Amino acid sequence: MGTRSRESIYGSSVRASAERAREARRVADRLACEAWTKRMLGFRGPAQPSPTLGDALNAGYGYLEVKCLGCQTHQTVALDIVRRPKATPIHELERYMRCSDCSQVRRYPYKRSHLVALRTTKITASDPPSTWWPGER
Repeated sequence: MGTRSRESIYGSSVRASAERAREARRVADRLACEAWTKRMLGFRGPAQPSPTLGDALNAGYGYLEVKCLGCQTHQTVALDIVRRPKATPIHELERYMRCSDCSQVRRYPYKRSHLVALRTTKITASDPPSTWWPGER
């Protein structure tokens, strides 16, 4: 008299449940990142609470758009190369952002950057920087 293994009885339902949970987390992370981005673009903040680095990467947002208040340039920072734990909130990265152009002019690390939005792609000619509020040029 043989018995069926637990893997053959429950294996497929466990794998299907795990896949549904992974997809639900991805959707929840994407919605949290979209809400934060809309709040930043619509109201220019507040930056906190913000999603974590891991949430943004899980949702497919690989870049953070930053604006320098000194020279008015927009730059993107790749989130997958940031050397911080994945549980770090996005708003805590603001204190580490330095404008390379302003730093070269002043000859010391110059920090006057503000977080603008999370992005899926880098800033290019076909994908221009975000505008903060209606009416900004």
